[in-house]
Amino acid sequence: MNLAFSYIEQQLSGVFDWLFASRETSNFTYHLHETNIEYLSCFVGTVAAIGREQAKGYIRELQNDTELKEHVLRVASSATHYIDIDKNFDFGRRLGWYAIARAMKPKLIVETGVEQGLGSLILTAALKRNAAEGAPGIYRGTDINPKAGYLFQGSYREFGEILYGDSIQSLQGLEQKIDLFINDSDHSADYEAREYDTVASKLSDRAIVLGDNAHVTDKLYRFAAATGRKFLFFQEKPLNHWYPGAGIGAAYGREV
Repeated sequence: MNLAFSYIEQQLSGVFDWLFASRETSNFTYHLHETNIEYLSCFVGTVAAIGREQAKGYIRELQNDTELKEHVLRVASSATHYIDIDKNFDFGRRLGWYAIARAMKPKLIVETGVEQGLGSLILTAALKRNAAEGAPGIYRGTDINPKAGYLFQGSYREFGEILYGDSIQSLQGLEQKIDLFINDSDHSADYEAREYDTVASKLSDRAIVLGDNAHVTDKLYRFAAATGRKFLFFQEKPLNHWYPGAGIGAAYGREV
């Protein structure tokens, strides 16, 4: 028992901290261990074909984005119909989404599953900086919930929009080639696979596909194998939180 509890003692302690100090009940917004961020920079560097220091620079760029963080807290505090966000929130694995978007300068980013809209903000913040560097792009989010994306307001909306309705149908209507695709909608294995099949012909030759469910299913791995792409997985490690973390699956580097 001592041996077993030695592995989960810290997580159990985190449960009580969360019960009394946190307002979040899903989509937890936590910091990552510093070593985990180092690993993430290597993951981003490999997937986006840049140096690890450059990748880490993009990660730090988002961590230090006070304008974005103040926007999140301001909008979240004024909302009464949705999920709360803790004042000491951070971006977790989404730091990797941002860094990849900054590195590859995509012309079109598509994210399925918007929820609160935190991902929408992060990705359009990357597009905003890309545009300032002469590499403009646009964001398209999809969600079946008409109330999703309440954080996605202000100047960030200048760089994209959210399409409401079934994600498969929304994806079928896209005509422009997708450079960065992020699956984060219905987490059933079947629906995840259907999304990949739907966008397969819509991906550009340099496209990167990220999966937010790769710690649960092998659908992105199988998609990568079937389409001649490499596959890599990053496991996040939350700091001072009972949640064990999810991760980022990446299908990239297609041989054409």
